[in-house]
Amino acid sequence: MRDFVRETAESLPNSRQDASGEWTQVAGLRIRFAHAGSGPALVLVHGLLGYSFSWRQVIPTFAGQFEVFAPDLPGAGLSDNDVSLDCRLSSAAKRLLGFLDALSIRSCDLVGSSYGGTTALMLAALAPSRVRRLVLVSPANPWSKIGRIRLALLRNRIAAATFPGIARPMRTFHDYFLRRMWGDPRRITPEIYRGYSAPLGRRGILEHAVKIVRRWWDDMRELQVILPQISQVPILLVWGSKDRTVDPASVEPLRTYFRSAQVAIIEGAGHLPYEECPEEFNRIVLEFLQSGPTSAVPTGK
Repeated sequence: MRDFVRETAESLPNSRQDASGEWTQVAGLRIRFAHAGSGPALVLVHGLLGYSFSWRQVIPTFAGQFEVFAPDLPGAGLSDNDVSLDCRLSSAAKRLLGFLDALSIRSCDLVGSSYGGTTALMLAALAPSRVRRLVLVSPANPWSKIGRIRLALLRNRIAAATFPGIARPMRTFHDYFLRRMWGDPRRITPEIYRGYSAPLGRRGILEHAVKIVRRWWDDMRELQVILPQISQVPILLVWGSKDRTVDPASVEPLRTYFRSAQVAIIEGAGHLPYEECPEEFNRIVLEFLQSGPTSAVPTGK
């Protein structure tokens, strides 16, 4: 099992694989990010246990019209993972806002996946003038009924303390995690498996994820409170029809909070439609960004 941890850690994607790798610093934490293209700023926010690798298939297309930034949020990917990192959703949003500040991004379009989508929503509430439009890909939300048993188990102190050490070296855990993300697991290639498994070998990554899960419902309640504050933000909600991580039916109560909400369901895709159906995902997102109104001054950086 030790060999698996070492092999996956050594196989972390480099800049040749997932667009240019650059670094910045926020609140004393080094943050790695992919960066490509020119034009208005477009920021891609990965989900829980994801990182900038998640966006490698869409960055080249988006970079044709935007200046694209895809950070590894603190606690994920190659970025710093301080043991004292605050795991609250509002703190994650503040760190993302700090990332925008560090790169002098005055306003941007935000594309957020899963927990990254929820983080983008919170950032829009904290700094509405910085967000032009939101594209949320199956964002974690209070109305999803999937995974509640797993969430409850990790709220147990003993389970939370022992889970990272058990799961980190287990191929079966990594395989289970990925297969649940895909609508058709046969689409998972060796490159995808290595890419997503590699950061999980870093000590602290799973621990931070568990800390996030343990306060999940507190964050979801806070999210529900702030949603009316950002009702004017133009939003596109994208879901895979076979999502087994965040309930596709939860799109309906979520969309009611927004005055201008569009919904796109990608048939056959799972939780990560930009992985399984990148061409369709790119088309849907670009059509929205090219035609939709904005809620912030449309400057680039």
